[in-house]
Amino acid sequence: MDWRLRRAETADAAACALVAGATFLEAFAGILDGPDIVAHVGAKSDPSSFLRLIEDPASVVTLAEATTGAAPLGYTALSEPDLPLPTAPGDIELKRIYALFPTHGTGLGAALMERAFHDARALGCRRMLLGVYGRNHRAQRFYTKHGFAIVGERRFLVGATWHDDLIFGRAL
Repeated sequence: MDWRLRRAETADAAACALVAGATFLEAFAGILDGPDIVAHVGAKSDPSSFLRLIEDPASVVTLAEATTGAAPLGYTALSEPDLPLPTAPGDIELKRIYALFPTHGTGLGAALMERAFHDARALGCRRMLLGVYGRNHRAQRFYTKHGFAIVGERRFLVGATWHDDLIFGRAL
C-alpha cells in the first residue's frame, strides 16, 4: 500500500477523527470495555477536537493518506504536554500516533514517528513525551525501538474506567 504524509489542515479534521475512532477500536477491542471505547472516542476524537489541535500553533497534526484516492490511513498529534510529571520548556507530547491495521508492516508507523521527531525539532523542542496503556506491550516495544524509555506513570480515564499508563520520554 502506497501512502504519503502531510500536515493536516482544518478541512482534515473529520478525516483525522475517522481514523482516530477506527484505530482506537482496532487497538483496544477485546481489551477495554466497548462502552468505554465508544465514550472515549466520542469525547476525545471528534472533529472539533482535531480542529482545535490543527489550529493550535503549538501543535502539529500529521495525516497519513493513501497515495491513490487520499483515503486517511493514520495520523500523529503533537501538543504541549499534559502529563503528571515535571516538564520543561522544550518538552512536547506525542498525544497520539495511530495507523490502520492494513498498513502495519509497511513502514508507515516508523515514518509517522520520524515525521513527529522532525516536526517537534522544527518547533524547537528538545524532549518528546507520550503516554501508553500499561498493558499495550506492542506499542511499548515500538516506542522502545524508537529510543523512548519509561519516565513515569499515570492513571488515564477511558470512558468510565481508570487504567494504568506508562509515560515514555526521549531526547530529540
